[in-house]
Parts: sequence; C-alpha cells; structure tokens
Amino acid sequence: AGSATKTDTRAQGDKPQTQGNRSARQWAVIRYAYMDARRYAENQGLTLKGPKTVWNSDMACVGLLWAKEKSESRAQLKSFMDSAFQRFFERAFEVDNLDAVRALLASTGIATSGFTEYAQGEGMATHLELQDALLDQGCFGVPTFLIDDEIYFGREHLARVAWHLEGCPGAPPIKCYPWLPETAE
Repeated sequence: AGSATKTDTRAQGDKPQTQGNRSARQWAVIRYAYMDARRYAENQGLTLKGPKTVWNSDMACVGLLWAKEKSESRAQLKSFMDSAFQRFFERAFEVDNLDAVRALLASTGIATSGFTEYAQGEGMATHLELQDALLDQGCFGVPTFLIDDEIYFGREHLARVAWHLEGCPGAPPIKCYPWLPETAE
C-alpha cells in the first residue's frame, strides 16, 4: 500500500514541511508557481487544479524510474508522464500511493510485475540517491538544467540553454526580455 503521509520531506534541508509550518514567503513562492502553471495550462486549453494537500512525490518518481526502464518506447514513457501530470492536477492520482502508481503504469501498458518490490527497495534507494546528488549539484526545483559547470533554473533560461547546448555560438541570447536587444553586447 502507499504512504499515508502527505508531507514534502525535501523542503528546507530535509526538515518536514506541512501546510501549517510553511513561511509566508514559501507560500508566496508556491502561489506564484501555481499562477504561472495555470497560465501555461490555459494556453493548452487545460484547467489546472492545485493539490488540496502537500504530497510526498517519491513514489511517483520511483514509478517514473520504473517506466523509464520498462517502457517499450519513448512514446509509452511519455504517455506515463503525461497521464501522471494530467491526473495529478485533476486530483485523480495520489502520487504517494504505491497502488495508484502501479495502476497508472498498467494503464499506460507498462509491465508491473516486480514493481512493488522495486518500489520498496532498489527503486526508492535509487530515487533518494538521485535526489541527494541533484541537490548537491544545485538542482532544487524544475526546470533546472545542468550544462558543463552552469546551472540554469527556470523557463526564462530556455533560449540560453539551447544556445549553450549548441556550443555557445556568438553572443548569448537574451530573447526572453523583449525590452532588451536580441544579443548581449
């Protein structure tokens, strides 16, 4: 069965954070993130419903690791990810529930034989190791891009991320700010 806890254990240096003990500043950041996410959802004709509680998403992340390993194609993996996000924001998927994650895997055609053991052992251990490694590298939210020795956090850096991945040809782009010239001087 899934975890009964609805706590994010990753915020503030692994100190448990529940709705009752987040600071006003943390809630301001959360409200902005949902406002921004709702704008992107509306652009796609979707209605985004924020969660009613704070979730521990470790089990869903373990499901993603399983899906990455067991998917027969990138399309099948994408189907799992799309379904997870859509159902979560429709409040139809409990990301911390092992049975719900297994059901989502099955609904996207991904084999589930052995998933329970994986999720309760190797999979969770791998996920937690990855989380620690990412935090050590400066990844504390999404989207974060690590390229060479650079860390880019946020959608506003996508033009520069593309420029960096293309080998840094010419001056770096600053297109995300329309009031500035196209390239740095």
